[in-house]
Amino acid sequence: MQQFTQWHDNGRTRQHRRNQMTKLPLIIYVPGLLPKPEHGAHRDALFRCLIAGVRRRDEKVALDIAANLHCFDVVSWTYDFYRTHRDIACDAASIDAVIAQDGPTRADIAEASSWKRRLTRQVFSLGDFMPFLIRHIATERMELHLRDLRRYVKNNNNIAEHTRQMLKVPLRAAFEAQRPILLIAHSMGSVIAYDSLWQMAHGHHDDVLIDQLLTMGSPLGQNYIQRRLQGRSESGKRRYPNNIRRWVNLTSVGDLTAINPDLADDFREMVRLGLIDSIEDAELHNYFRLDGELNVHAEYGYLANDVTAKVITEWWRSCDRP
Repeated sequence: MQQFTQWHDNGRTRQHRRNQMTKLPLIIYVPGLLPKPEHGAHRDALFRCLIAGVRRRDEKVALDIAANLHCFDVVSWTYDFYRTHRDIACDAASIDAVIAQDGPTRADIAEASSWKRRLTRQVFSLGDFMPFLIRHIATERMELHLRDLRRYVKNNNNIAEHTRQMLKVPLRAAFEAQRPILLIAHSMGSVIAYDSLWQMAHGHHDDVLIDQLLTMGSPLGQNYIQRRLQGRSESGKRRYPNNIRRWVNLTSVGDLTAINPDLADDFREMVRLGLIDSIEDAELHNYFRLDGELNVHAEYGYLANDVTAKVITEWWRSCDRP
């Protein structure tokens, strides 16, 4: 099977791949739905969680990342979408706690794996295959998410295009600067990332390559989402992005947003068509608690996790900087 460097085998791309090994790697993070804290406070909190996780995995890499403040950027799209910020003070104590905790406790594991949560996942999965059931099973929180998703899909007031443009700008800048790129996308952020990359590959013909896409708590496995992705009406190679070298998808046990966590199966045609080197799925335990309540979907818990840290550490080391 053709390899990634062959799929994009032109002079400019080969030179870029050689040159970027000496450039400072860049991690771009795309958050999910709901209002987030002001950009600076949000970025600092996310960065602290990322560094804490990596430090437990590899002290040297953690120090290297922490010493380069410009290696981590957040696409703060939610303010334009909601016109409000979340107060970081609401999360501060919980962020400190997840950073201080080395891993999940027995109570965390038991709660995430409880029969009640497993039953809820099965019910939500049923609703994904039979949409007419959604109005009967949707919680208030799910209704809010569906409302926001519909707003994005319908591109009301051009909000979806504006959101995607907010990601495309730093991607283009990083690629032109020949920086290796790790794109991390949480929850709805993974839909935005996927749609943006598809448009850059097919709609806008941007010459941008992503070393690695890391999705966390992604709804991309849902039929409801897949029927609404960019490229859904295309076939063959035009159906998918062709600008990702490797894709790793992480799902927390009990995460009800990622009710179908097996993206390697759903998007296996990308590998078969030679559009990507590999797609891998992995499971973890997210032990973030807000006001004592376990939130296995929380972005801070995903970033502080050892499994996430392993992916980030291996990618950082693969950049082979002097």
